[in-house]
Amino acid sequence: MSNQYVFNDRLPIAPLKIAALESCQDLAKKVNDHIVNFRRNDTEELMRRQQDLQYRGYDVDSYLLDCACPRFGSGEGKGVVRESVRGTDVFAMVDVTNHSLTYKMSGYVNHMSPDDHYQDLKRIIGACASTAHRINVIMPFLYESRQHKRTHRESLDCAMALEELVSMGVSNIITFDAHDPRVQNAIPLSGFDNFMPTYQFVKALFKHDQSLKIDKDHLMVISPDEGAMNRAVYLANNLGVDMGMFYKRRDYSKVINGRNPIVAHEFLGSSVEGKTVIIIDDMISSGESMLDTAKELKERKAAKVAVCCTFGLFTSGFDKFDEFYEKGYIDSVVTTNLNYRAPELFEREWYVEADMSKYIAAIINSLNHDVSISSALSPTDKIQQLIKKYNAGGFNR
Repeated sequence: MSNQYVFNDRLPIAPLKIAALESCQDLAKKVNDHIVNFRRNDTEELMRRQQDLQYRGYDVDSYLLDCACPRFGSGEGKGVVRESVRGTDVFAMVDVTNHSLTYKMSGYVNHMSPDDHYQDLKRIIGACASTAHRINVIMPFLYESRQHKRTHRESLDCAMALEELVSMGVSNIITFDAHDPRVQNAIPLSGFDNFMPTYQFVKALFKHDQSLKIDKDHLMVISPDEGAMNRAVYLANNLGVDMGMFYKRRDYSKVINGRNPIVAHEFLGSSVEGKTVIIIDDMISSGESMLDTAKELKERKAAKVAVCCTFGLFTSGFDKFDEFYEKGYIDSVVTTNLNYRAPELFEREWYVEADMSKYIAAIINSLNHDVSISSALSPTDKIQQLIKKYNAGGFNR
């Protein structure tokens, strides 16, 4: 175990508790196991330095908080914490995209929406706020973040939610690959950290396809639209390859399913012929735009198309992805485990998962010790080490 998790001159600011809502129990359990492993493996190092381990709180078997959000028959809910949180550093974890959970209301079964998950988060915060030392929120998919700016008479739900959480006593809000991180301007005096999964994408791709050649002649990074440019530029610069982008021509005279339909995708960049191309974006919703981009690249004679998206929502199902995989338009789709994935997704040959649990555990561990997380915010060094290892044959090519 690397000494990066050993904080020899730092005590935790308070005993750690992870309040995992039902929407992200699986991810929270993995995160908890990593933190327990970090601290147990560090025990010998800390004992050698004659640190007081019991005071640090390193001797516990689990950091998960016993909490729940039961509902009455009328559909009303409440937050319940079944153990003391007095003086603790609470990290509340929620996945607002988990549509698999249900509750009964007047005998009818309702699937939980992002609004329901957000209300449950507030309930747990309300149950802890009066006695906890500090409350932090880990919300991988930022609630209502797709509505990040106002173009006419519209509500700005994400900004209002951030303000509400801060007013309830939340000190830090941690999210991943926010649709537009400028939404943090709503809470300029509070903690807001937006982490990117670029390192995990690169690691997952290297493990999945060990025939990749990391140079400008064989690899290229593609942004599917202007909104994903920053992600594509960062990845391309780290890999030392060229990048290209598509921009969408839309019909602004029509509105279909709440948005202006795309007329065509126009490409800007050098030739992709014979190259493996990596399309990177923040999410796959229906997947229509991503699949159109992949098809356009294959028609421009790209050798392989790998899609990397932080959140794979697949709101229109997997049939279209299956079809495009069979036709050879896509070769793989990499998403993280930050959001709920339907069980049938794991049966797809084209699906590759990038595990984020250890990354979240390292973030929580660092924040609990009140140390800098700048290296986690910009994992450039780790990516460069990974590329060197891959080029040296470290992935058993």
